[in-house]
Amino acid sequence: MTRPSKTVRESQHESSQLMMPPDANILGHVFGGVILSMMDKTAAIAAFRHARTNCVTASIDRVDFREPVHVGDLVVMKASVNYVGRSSMEVGVRVEAEDILSGTRRHTNSCYLTFVAIDRNGRPVEVPELRAETADEKRRYAAAQERRRRRLEERNAEERAIKDEAPVAGVVAKK
Repeated sequence: MTRPSKTVRESQHESSQLMMPPDANILGHVFGGVILSMMDKTAAIAAFRHARTNCVTASIDRVDFREPVHVGDLVVMKASVNYVGRSSMEVGVRVEAEDILSGTRRHTNSCYLTFVAIDRNGRPVEVPELRAETADEKRRYAAAQERRRRRLEERNAEERAIKDEAPVAGVVAKK
């Protein structure tokens, strides 16, 4: 039996929020944690829309804050599913800060989040396949496949390193 599929467009999500003084540090720059929280929520909605079941954040790739976001900026988040495995999904989020008065937008950062679809017992469940239609969606899919391959390589290397670690401060490693 073939899995159902969905297009990238079917799960895309955009959200925005005006940055206020409680969101900022003493320099008037918005805390990175505020931006990360917004990214996670926006990406989660795209994952939920694709899977139509509960999803949990499994990982967030490297996040570089290229430009500060200021109090008074409108932060716009754009999320779309880039890749789907059996139960996991990579969601890309682009963050832009808009000067409300001029309408000028600037790209402040982007990152990739991995979500896993789960059932009521917290076990992974299969999700629909992803149908990339445009050249840009196909490029993102291929790039996400490569990131997934690297993530799995890194995770396997970390697991091997943990198994091979010597005991530390009285802790005995299981072999």
